[in-house]
Amino acid sequence: MAAVLLLSGGVVMGLYVLIYYNFIRGRHCKSDTSLKGKTVLVTGANVGIGKMTALDMAKRGARVILACRVKETGEAAAYDIRRLSGNSQVLFMKLDLASMASIKSFCQTFLSSEPRLDILINNAGIEGKGKTEDGFNLVFGVNHLGHFLLTHLLLDRLKQCTPSRIVVLASKAYNRGKIDFKNLNPSGETWKEILQAYCDSKLANVLFARELANRLQGTDVTCYSVHPGVVLTNLGRNFPYWLQVLLFPLAWLLLKTPMDGAQTSIYCAVQEGIEMYSGRYFADCQVQQVKPHARDDAVAKKLWEVSEDLLGLTK
Repeated sequence: MAAVLLLSGGVVMGLYVLIYYNFIRGRHCKSDTSLKGKTVLVTGANVGIGKMTALDMAKRGARVILACRVKETGEAAAYDIRRLSGNSQVLFMKLDLASMASIKSFCQTFLSSEPRLDILINNAGIEGKGKTEDGFNLVFGVNHLGHFLLTHLLLDRLKQCTPSRIVVLASKAYNRGKIDFKNLNPSGETWKEILQAYCDSKLANVLFARELANRLQGTDVTCYSVHPGVVLTNLGRNFPYWLQVLLFPLAWLLLKTPMDGAQTSIYCAVQEGIEMYSGRYFADCQVQQVKPHARDDAVAKKLWEVSEDLLGLTK
């Protein structure tokens, strides 16, 4: 009986490994591009996809800045990455994307202390209720507006270090997103509103990369939006505890690991020969066509202009 159970367990495990590596894991970036002498900034690099992306950048020899909200986990992640990569040039800098004041302070410190910025990876994301420090819907404010402001303030440094790249972590959730210019700041109190705000913010990420690419033509700065796949991260940390407990076993089995989920971000940061696809959307380490509402240049342009207004960037 024990032998039958052991054999059955082995067969099940073998089938799971077969399914994971063929249908869940996805492609891996195979580029061996060195980043020695380059500086990479990764937001939300203390955990999950961001940490694994930063680890890869460090292994390639880059100077890596972990821009994170929580000092304790940010410094711990920097320590881990230095140890695992053998690269001592991995630093934590505090950044709260839910605060315009924090973003401006971060950029002022970064620009005064770091002479280079070659790759900006807008990785951080949130899914929860509430408002930002400046009164924006928390999800839309962090996922879109926070990174919009950060990119705006760092863009000149990227232009000085060309060829340079910007990677924006979006999501296939953009499919269900919509940009309602009459209601960009919903209350975000119910889970239905929170999930819709998340989808809206991911659509905004795709449109932002598209419009940014249009504005960067001729500068040798390129940008890409990416879908990491469905990944086991702490994005759902604000879900009710009972729901986290219920979903975790299934998520552990069926979702990508953070390292597997980081591959498309890594690909768009280092892969040679993709510059012609600036502004496009990538998934599974390849460019993909998005649905019509995510390639509407008029909406992308208007979203850019409205975002500037909301952030007080218009002259």
